[in-house]
Amino acid sequence: MKVLVVGTGAREHAIVHALVQDPGVESVTAAPGNPGIAEIATCADLPGAVTDGAAVADLAERLAVDLVVIGPEAPLVAGVADVLRERGIAVFGPSARAARLEGSKAFAKEVMAAAGVPTAQARTCATEAEVAEALDAFGAPYVVKDDGLAAGKGVVVTEDRDAALAHARECLAKDEGRVVVEDFLDGPEASLFCVCDGRTVVPLALAQDFKRVSDGDTGPNTGGMGAYSPLTWAPEGLVEDVVARVARPTVDEMARRGTPFVGVLYVGLALTSRGPRVVEFNARFGDPETQVVLARLTDPLGTLLLAAATGRLGELPPLTWRPEHAVTVVVASQGYPASPVTGGPITWLEDLDRAYVLHAGTARDTDGRLVSAGGRVLSVVALGADLAQARERAYAAVDRVGLPGSHHRTDIALAAQRGEITC
Repeated sequence: MKVLVVGTGAREHAIVHALVQDPGVESVTAAPGNPGIAEIATCADLPGAVTDGAAVADLAERLAVDLVVIGPEAPLVAGVADVLRERGIAVFGPSARAARLEGSKAFAKEVMAAAGVPTAQARTCATEAEVAEALDAFGAPYVVKDDGLAAGKGVVVTEDRDAALAHARECLAKDEGRVVVEDFLDGPEASLFCVCDGRTVVPLALAQDFKRVSDGDTGPNTGGMGAYSPLTWAPEGLVEDVVARVARPTVDEMARRGTPFVGVLYVGLALTSRGPRVVEFNARFGDPETQVVLARLTDPLGTLLLAAATGRLGELPPLTWRPEHAVTVVVASQGYPASPVTGGPITWLEDLDRAYVLHAGTARDTDGRLVSAGGRVLSVVALGADLAQARERAYAAVDRVGLPGSHHRTDIALAAQRGEITC
């Protein structure tokens, strides 16, 4: 099959990396892609942005692809998948109406309530007075979420009521701005990707990501600074429980509403003292968890995604996984996440000791040199026989990366390696 992958980041690089290893995939094109993807696949320009459905569909028809995989959330919420389906092109990614599970946290809460999905109590607020009332009702720690898309940075969890109000004020100032104020959920967090074809749900492996910018889960939220998989500390039967109590009821509810969900239902979980609770839904593969989950998948990714896009997931055998552990560490630009410095030269030594580099925010300058072009610049991925070996290989590779002023967390998966996570 021929596949077109839409997007520019490390998530898309990870998807392309897996697709080119699939013997059933004849060619992979990324639009617009990035310099790292260009080393292993073809990159194609889009006349408009990735949210231009007509441009994506035109390119898919010109390339005569069998499948389009949409990576980021923005084109999904913008309805790019709808345009492709209207033209009869198989696409892995939900419709705009189904992608509202990510595009509106208030809508996601409504669906969860209808489906009986366990999640935090919440109030949707459109005024500062409503926010203040909700904050006082739930108490500290305060959890305030931008109702719309915010590139992973729309959530504030704080003991400071004034800081919570200030974040809400920022969100409310947007056009049709709303916020969701929630009860705080205790316990460690986990991510589960569920591949869906509108009826059938196939879970992938659990992962855990690290949203805060600095060690010890301090500093502001980011798009994600690292991840690892599997979660050996997770309760036995957790995946099956989440599929039965969260993913399948949600997919059934979306089908009942006439908006079948086709793509990845990303379930962000808090493993609380009262059992698993949904923190958030996303409507696509998450970054950086995708980097470690796909590193461990042994089945052909193209076959899996095409089956989902064409309603044939139920025909596939159970997925299989490498026994190794995977760790990814994000190398970020100086000043990220507040004000990333871009344009810095990127170098690394070729021998990365069984690790590999996925590009996120990179570009080529006028002289063809690789430079930073975003906040999160690279994802360094490594596999190991256990978590300690995977961490050692990942960090040894990070040490070989050169980018002036860059920073990264040094504690990705460290607590899990030490056996310090309990739930």
